[in-house]
Amino acid sequence: MTTAVDWLRTSTPGLLVLCGFAIAVLLVVIIKIKLEPFIALLIVGLGLALAAGLPVSEIVGTAIKSNESLLEVGFGGILGHIAVIIGLGTVLGAILERSGGAQALTSKLLGVFGDRGAPIAMGLLGLIFGIPVFFDIGIFVLAPLVYVAARQGGKSLVLYALPMLAGLSMTHAFLPPHPGPVALGGLLEVNLGWLILMGFVCGIPGFIAAGLVWGNWIGKRVIVDVPDDFINEADDDEPTGGTAVATKRAVVTTPPSVGLIGAIIAVPLVLILGATFGSILLDPGNLLEVLTFLGTPAVALLIAVLIAFYVLGIRRGSTVQQLSTLTGESLRPVGMLLLVVGAGAFFGKVISATGIGTALADAMAAAGLPIIVLAYVISCALRIAQGSATVAIVTTGGIVGPLVAAQDYSPMATALIAMSIAAGSIILSHVNDGGFWIIAKFFNMTVKQTLQTWTVLETILSVVSFAVAAVLFAIVA
Repeated sequence: MTTAVDWLRTSTPGLLVLCGFAIAVLLVVIIKIKLEPFIALLIVGLGLALAAGLPVSEIVGTAIKSNESLLEVGFGGILGHIAVIIGLGTVLGAILERSGGAQALTSKLLGVFGDRGAPIAMGLLGLIFGIPVFFDIGIFVLAPLVYVAARQGGKSLVLYALPMLAGLSMTHAFLPPHPGPVALGGLLEVNLGWLILMGFVCGIPGFIAAGLVWGNWIGKRVIVDVPDDFINEADDDEPTGGTAVATKRAVVTTPPSVGLIGAIIAVPLVLILGATFGSILLDPGNLLEVLTFLGTPAVALLIAVLIAFYVLGIRRGSTVQQLSTLTGESLRPVGMLLLVVGAGAFFGKVISATGIGTALADAMAAAGLPIIVLAYVISCALRIAQGSATVAIVTTGGIVGPLVAAQDYSPMATALIAMSIAAGSIILSHVNDGGFWIIAKFFNMTVKQTLQTWTVLETILSVVSFAVAAVLFAIVA
């Protein structure tokens, strides 16, 4: 018995078996037992640490001091990095949505592209509005606008919905301030500016292939009518992952200009990229310090939020109290998301502390598998098995993080590894994914139709974006 335990804790094959068993248990408790991922990650992480023989003082600290324990460092390290960014990004999305920004963008894009180009307009709408807005909230905001475009065009709802969904999915998977990319920035220790750059570079080809090319082809073959009642809310009987939102909102009679909305969305992106390029091109000095301060993601988003509060709120008649209420309402769904990410980061810290990461690196080297392929395969497997993109990202980031840290990769190469993880986390959305049911219900599709359209779209977006990341990684790594 002692020999078997020692083999599990000290040998490369034993550590890999231990890691594989832990992940299998994690999937079982999430999929079969349906335990909340936050609790499941915490339990399995603690169990893995004990099974690997880590000292209790290292896992949870002591009664006197625990701030250096794996539990607190795992949670605190990642939450210190992402909590402010996700919170501010959520608030920014809320004020843009409530002000009528989506209506303004829709009207402008439809005016530019006309009836024949309406699907492209819907795709760009999802792409632009998806930057500051969470995926499911984006569906809730934009679905009625897609219904209108589909009724005016007189064609299948799928033709208009898929490009919009591709835009939302691409931004959600690849671009900060969305949770996945932000979490990867912390787990892999890569600048968010590089993630923004590589997110666009890898994600846009996937968006075009999945949303515009595939959406146009399948939209002419899967005929779905616009729902007569415009679907008031997600069906509570469907497993929507705790998300149920109303789609009816009061129409804003005087929405803000498209230029204003675009400028507000661009502010944090420009500031973050300015700091990134400044660190490469400028010598140390006052200008670089200013760019670094303003381009810190939390500061950049705070500036954008304050601008939005004034030009979309105060200047348009809202009171500070109303804006505070909006802020509180928008932040309510964020808590569980942060807990899942924190628990996933703890799980990753345990994997690193046990030496499993080193064992995995040895096995990967022996198999000749490039790290970017390994990251993608692990992320795909976790996504397909348990449905949550966030769980797939934070678990994969924890597994490959030590491998990345052990190599002298450039920031661009590290960002491309992050993109491969993000790409894997969205592949093959099916019945264990809450988003699958939201889309089926909002866009009046049967399960078969959703598999034919949305599931394939996500897979194309994943594969094409990963292919771009892999080719670029082979060039720069």
